[in-house]
Amino acid sequence: MKDFFKFMFASMVGFILTSIIIIFLFFSFIMAMVSMTKTEEVVVNNNSVLHLKLDYDIPDRTPNSPFNISAMGDLKPIAGLNDILKSIKNAKDDSRILGIYLDMFSVPSGFATITEIREALDDFKESGKFIYAYGNIFDQRAFYLATIADKIYANQEGFIDFHGLSIQTSFIKGLLDKLDIDVQIIRHGKFKSAVEPLMLNKMSDPSREQTQAFVSSIWDDVIELISQSRNISIGRLNEIADGLLAQTTEDAYNFGMVDSVIYKDQFLDILAKKLDISTVSVNNLISINKYKNAKIKTGKKRSKNKIAVVFASGDIVQGGGNDGISSERFAKTIRDARLDNSIKAIVLRVNSPGGDGLASDIILREVKLAKKAKPVIVSMGNVAASGGYYIACGADYIIAEPTTITGSIGVFGLIPNMEKFFNNKLGITFDGVKTNSNSDYMTITKPLTPYQRNVIQAMVDRFYNTFIAHVAEGRNMTTTQVDSIGQGRVWSGTDALQLGLVDELGNLETAVNKAKELAELEDYRITELPILKDPWLQLMEDFMGQTRQSMIKSELGEFYKYYGYMKTVTKMEGVQARMPFFIEIN
Repeated sequence: MKDFFKFMFASMVGFILTSIIIIFLFFSFIMAMVSMTKTEEVVVNNNSVLHLKLDYDIPDRTPNSPFNISAMGDLKPIAGLNDILKSIKNAKDDSRILGIYLDMFSVPSGFATITEIREALDDFKESGKFIYAYGNIFDQRAFYLATIADKIYANQEGFIDFHGLSIQTSFIKGLLDKLDIDVQIIRHGKFKSAVEPLMLNKMSDPSREQTQAFVSSIWDDVIELISQSRNISIGRLNEIADGLLAQTTEDAYNFGMVDSVIYKDQFLDILAKKLDISTVSVNNLISINKYKNAKIKTGKKRSKNKIAVVFASGDIVQGGGNDGISSERFAKTIRDARLDNSIKAIVLRVNSPGGDGLASDIILREVKLAKKAKPVIVSMGNVAASGGYYIACGADYIIAEPTTITGSIGVFGLIPNMEKFFNNKLGITFDGVKTNSNSDYMTITKPLTPYQRNVIQAMVDRFYNTFIAHVAEGRNMTTTQVDSIGQGRVWSGTDALQLGLVDELGNLETAVNKAKELAELEDYRITELPILKDPWLQLMEDFMGQTRQSMIKSELGEFYKYYGYMKTVTKMEGVQARMPFFIEIN
C-alpha cells in the first residue's frame, strides 16, 4: 500500500509538472504570435526592387491573420489582390523602387486575378521603370503573367509548361453507387451542370458545349495578350501548344518566348548592373508582404468622401458567420454602407460560384435598396456565377475581366436518399408513424414520392422565374431574353459582355473609377468592407481551422478534392443557385 501511494504521488507530480510545462509553452507560443502580428515600420532603401513571388492562391483581400497555413503545415505570410495592386501602384511613383522582379514558378490563382495583376504591371511600365521575370520552371499561368515583363529570363535546365487549357471535371456518381446513395435532383436549366457529377459518369452534351465555349474564350483572351507581349502570332503560339514544342527553355528561347537562358546567379548579376550596384542583397529586394506596410508619402489630403469596396468572396450561405458570403453579415454590411453618408458609392467585388438561393436573394435586396441611395458598381473576379451573378444583377453597372466565369443563371435542389446505404451497408432500418400524408417530407431515409418531387420542382421553377425576373429588371431585358441565355449556362466575361450580362470589361480599378464618375466625386478614399476581425482572434481561428484542414490534406493528398466535394454537397440545403463546382481549369 505504501508503494501504491508513492507511485500515485509521483504520477500526480509528473502530471502537474507536465501540465505546467505545456501551459508555459502554449502561452510562449501565444506571446510569440502576438509579437509577430505587430506591424513593424518597414524601411525601403534606395535602389530597391519590388520582389513579387505569387506562388499561392491569391485571395481578393489580404486576410486579417498575417499568416496562411499551407498544406505542408508551414506558416506563410500572404498578400491579397487588393494589397498587391495597391503596392504596384505605389511602387510606380516611389523613387526608392527602381523596378519589379517577378520570381516565377507556379501561380495557382485564377486567370482573372492574374490578368488584374498583369494590367497593374502594364500600368507600372509607364513610369519607365523595368520589370524582369526569372524562373526555373514556368507553369502556364506563371508564363502568362511573366509575358508582361520587359525581359523574361529562364534557367537553362528548366522548362516552360505551355499546352493550352483543359478542364477536368470530377464525377462521384460511381462512389455514390458503391455506397448505395441516391441523390434526388430537381433542377431548372438544361445547362445547370452543377449536379451532373452526382448523377452522371461523364459530361452531358449541353455541359460539354458550354464548357468548351467558355474555356476556348478564356484561352483566346490569354493567348492574344501573350501574342501582343511577345510579338509571336496567335497561330504560331497554338502550334507550339499543340506540339508541346517549348518544353525546354532552350526551345522556348528559339521560339522567342523567353529572352535569355541563364542561371540565377547570372540573372542577379544582370539585376545588379541594372541597379548600378555590385551585388544584389536583401537590402535591395523588398517583398510584397513588407512593401504593403511601407509608409508612402502621397502629399494628398485625406478626403471626407469614401467609396466602399465590399469584398464578397466564397460560397453564399445563410446566417451571419465569417466563412464565405453569409447572408446576414453581407446584407448588414451593404445596409450600413447605404446609411453611411460619408460613403458616396459602393463597389461590390464578387468572387463567388454562388450557393444558397435564399441567401443570395437576401443580399440582392440590400443591393437594390443601396442602388436607390447611391451608385452601386459590381467588379467581378475569377468567378461570379449563379448566386454570384444573382447578387450582382441589381447593380447600376457591372464590370468583368475577359477571363471571368459568370452567368450560370439556373437553380437546383438536392435531397439525398440514403435508405439503401443504411439498410445494405450498415444494417440499419427505419420505421415510424405520422399524422399527415407528407409528415415525412424530405427525409433522407426514404425516396421522395412523385407528389413530393413535383412540389420541390415547383419551388425550383418558381425560384428560377424569380432569378430571371431580377436579371431582366437589372439588365433591361425581357425574361424571355434572359431565359434564352440562362438555363444554367456558364459564360466567359468576353461572351457575357456581348450578351448584355455585363457592361464593360475591366478590373477593380475600372469599377472604382466608374463609381467615382457616377457619384460625381472630385476626390475620394477607399474604405474596405466588411470590417475584419481582430487580427489575434483571426490568427487563432485560422490556426485551429487550417491546421485541422492541413492534416486532412496531408493524409488524403490528391484525393482531398473528393472529400471537399462531398463536404460541399452535405452542406447544401434548400434551393441552390450554384455553378458547376467540380471544374478544374488546367
